[in-house]
Amino acid sequence: MFWTEDKDDKTEFQVPENVLDVVYRIKCKCIPLEHAYALSEALHQALPWLADEPVAGIHQLYGAESGNGWERPDTEVLYLSRRQHLILRLPKARLQEAEQLTGQKLDVGGYPLEVGEFTTRRLSDLSTLFARGVIAKEGQSEVEFMEESARQLEAMGIEVKKMICGRERSIRLPHTTLITRSLMLADLEQSQSVRLQELGLGPERKLGCGLFLPQKSISAVKPD
Repeated sequence: MFWTEDKDDKTEFQVPENVLDVVYRIKCKCIPLEHAYALSEALHQALPWLADEPVAGIHQLYGAESGNGWERPDTEVLYLSRRQHLILRLPKARLQEAEQLTGQKLDVGGYPLEVGEFTTRRLSDLSTLFARGVIAKEGQSEVEFMEESARQLEAMGIEVKKMICGRERSIRLPHTTLITRSLMLADLEQSQSVRLQELGLGPERKLGCGLFLPQKSISAVKPD
């Protein structure tokens, strides 16, 4: 007799710990609103190995008034709450090296940012994720951006069921300007949700691009 048992669909999914969010306490009153490049440069000086770590990502900082990144405050300076954290997305193998950042004082565009102790946070298995910015091509329409994103996601083995994007934003660099769009995906399988958080979408992870965060509900995200 040959007998194959049916798969148990009730098996609990375990989120792997290959990649983690490293969450640092910080002391910082304010930073430039356009701080992606300045923060990335400061962190590369403090942690030179970041340049050679392809999985590493640097989350930008957002004030309470920024609406989870879908809205932006009407000011050139971003005031941070005392509960604000600095978050790096890193492979677990880099945790010991991540301790090098604790105790350092960074210069972020002329504003001091003191880094404290860190904790780690597993990636989420929620089915809804959003990225505050994914690199887009200049002049690319909303439809073209989503079609290109869908192709990239499918090449990663991620099935696209529901997707919406926000309006264009820019990241100013010394010699160029990058164009980004916010992007949200819903109804992801648990394993695909984790994979997308691990791999990200598109380039410039160290400027905060292509890094996905969990969202409890699609209705909680207001596309701009």
